[in-house]
Amino acid sequence: MEFALSQAKKTCPFLHVTSTSSLRRLSTLPAGAKKSNALLNKAQQCPVMSKAMEAQSTTSTVTTQHQTRAISTSRPSFQKPTAPTNAKAVESTDSVAVPPKAPFASTTTASKTTTSSTEKPVTLNTNSKHFDYESFYHHELEKKHQDKSYRYFNNINRLAQKFPRAHTARVEDEVTVWCANDYLGMGRNPVLTETMKRTLDRYGAGAGGTRNIAGNADLHLRLESELADLHHKEGALVFSSCYVANDATLATLASKLPGCVIFSDQLNHASMIQGMRHSGAQKKIFRHNDMGHLEELLQSVDPATPKIIAFESVYSMCGSIGPIHEIVGLAKKYGAITFLDEVHAVGMYGPRGAGVAEHLDFDLNAAHPSMGNGSIVDEIDIITGTLGKAYGVVGGYIAASASLVDMIRSYAPGFIFTTSLPPAVVSGAMQSVKYLKVSNSERQMQQINTRVVKSRLAELGIPVVPNPSHIVPVLLGDAASAKLASDELLSEHGIYVQSINYPTVPVGEERLRITPTPGHNQDMIDHLVHSLETIWNRYGFRRVNDWVAEGGRAGVGMPNPPQISPLWTNGQLGLDNVVQEPKVVKQSSSTVA
Repeated sequence: MEFALSQAKKTCPFLHVTSTSSLRRLSTLPAGAKKSNALLNKAQQCPVMSKAMEAQSTTSTVTTQHQTRAISTSRPSFQKPTAPTNAKAVESTDSVAVPPKAPFASTTTASKTTTSSTEKPVTLNTNSKHFDYESFYHHELEKKHQDKSYRYFNNINRLAQKFPRAHTARVEDEVTVWCANDYLGMGRNPVLTETMKRTLDRYGAGAGGTRNIAGNADLHLRLESELADLHHKEGALVFSSCYVANDATLATLASKLPGCVIFSDQLNHASMIQGMRHSGAQKKIFRHNDMGHLEELLQSVDPATPKIIAFESVYSMCGSIGPIHEIVGLAKKYGAITFLDEVHAVGMYGPRGAGVAEHLDFDLNAAHPSMGNGSIVDEIDIITGTLGKAYGVVGGYIAASASLVDMIRSYAPGFIFTTSLPPAVVSGAMQSVKYLKVSNSERQMQQINTRVVKSRLAELGIPVVPNPSHIVPVLLGDAASAKLASDELLSEHGIYVQSINYPTVPVGEERLRITPTPGHNQDMIDHLVHSLETIWNRYGFRRVNDWVAEGGRAGVGMPNPPQISPLWTNGQLGLDNVVQEPKVVKQSSSTVA
């Protein structure tokens, strides 16, 4: 009682001039007396209590009421937000502001905070149990197990001197890797590794910080110069990964462009989707490779509004190719800029490995590999790529005009506040880019091996999602079957191919994603094909004819299937006299796998 009165007196101007003994005397009632006495009258003179008493009636003692209200003015009020009823409500209650502690706050303000009839204060002496974090984690994981989308990561350790061989958790257990994105085996190429060793000895392991803190190393600048030249652009900027490059560039650019609208292909990579979300810009999604739908959406936006069309060249889970010429044409017609992700194409396509955009004008770019030669590469505004797949190391980049690159460099948090790539990695990447500008043999052999695998599986009716690229997606159609096939390939056949489930691919289109490399020889191909045939026979997995009977799925067994030719022609592969190629059908929405 003494403590409560002491605290109340510090806050209330009326109690402050009243002695403790007087307050005690006023609150002590003789037997049989009514509780409406002198202390109640005293409370009604208080600007704090008088308003509180008008707002609500009470059955508790006036002493308790006045003590509670007075004490609450000396500490912040922690309030529970009401439960949201829709998505917009969720956005508005994502964070609950807690007022700062104000020892000298006015009593009038305090009364507004503590007497609301809809918001109840929560004291630190609550009997509620603390949130059970571990149970929450287990519940979320159990949902993944129930819908069969839980991801298992195998212990796979690639062996540089035995590429594409690797060992598992036990060093003596070796397997053949058939799903790596080191498409050309450059990760073990001495062109890279010897350069990286020398750089490591000279410059050490790490970069020492972000580029604005640790310095703009000459190696980074030289790599960016090589990348700008590769894509016929004025400038380039290297990031820690292409996920970061896509996220940072789209988020920064779209948030800076006033009222920007982004037009995004339905199958765009998660990094692009994340960048669009972070930008806060309006997003319109067009059906995969559907140019009619894209134009319809473009027509719905004011011509003066800034627009970005974001798409990919090779869609890595189905292997389809983006219609680059058509998208560039629509961008010009409706005043948009183009953002092309060439992640799964750099190093793999084109006479110098610049990607699909370069490949579309193969002969022109082979003869005149420079900006301004009139190829479609010049018409694309922003190209993003990775150093972590065909180039064999790690990192990502953008290539664009000098002004755009400088703006992203100056504003993008994903670049400014991230430690730059280590010198050894940068030197290896630079050598890989330079090497693949002049060497076609690796990508040619990769394409030939891809053709062989697709042809062998087609002969057996094992369903491969049709596409013109280097990806071999083998359709299973459900998560459990895909996981079973992956596990059995590893445990019984010494083959590592990871299963691909939702959300990477839609439910019902689960698959194995096979990626041949130049290092896979004929014996390895024979073993892969025989192993898949054994598993398909054992478990009765659906073949092409089964998908035909069901009406088709993911491009397999569809009625009136389009004829799809490889992006690399026989002539480009030096196979003119070996195989007669089918007629090439222009890639459009009707040829999407």
